[in-house]
Amino acid sequence: MKNRLKLLRAEKGWTQQQLGDALGVSRQAVNALETEKHDPSLDLAYRIAALFAQPVEAIFDNPHA
Repeated sequence: MKNRLKLLRAEKGWTQQQLGDALGVSRQAVNALETEKHDPSLDLAYRIAALFAQPVEAIFDNPHA
C-alpha cells in the first residue's frame, strides 16, 4: 500500500529504529512498511496516524478508492 511514512519520519528526523520504538514494532517492520513490502494492520495504521497527528487517509492511500 502506498504511503507517506518515510517522508513523515524524515520530517521528524527519526530513524527507522526510533519510529519502531515509538510504535512498538521492529526497525525491520518499519522498513517493510516504508518500502511497501507489507501493509500495516488496522491497529498499527491508527497508531501511526495518532503518532503523526494525521488521519489515516493522509498517510496511507486507499487501494480500493
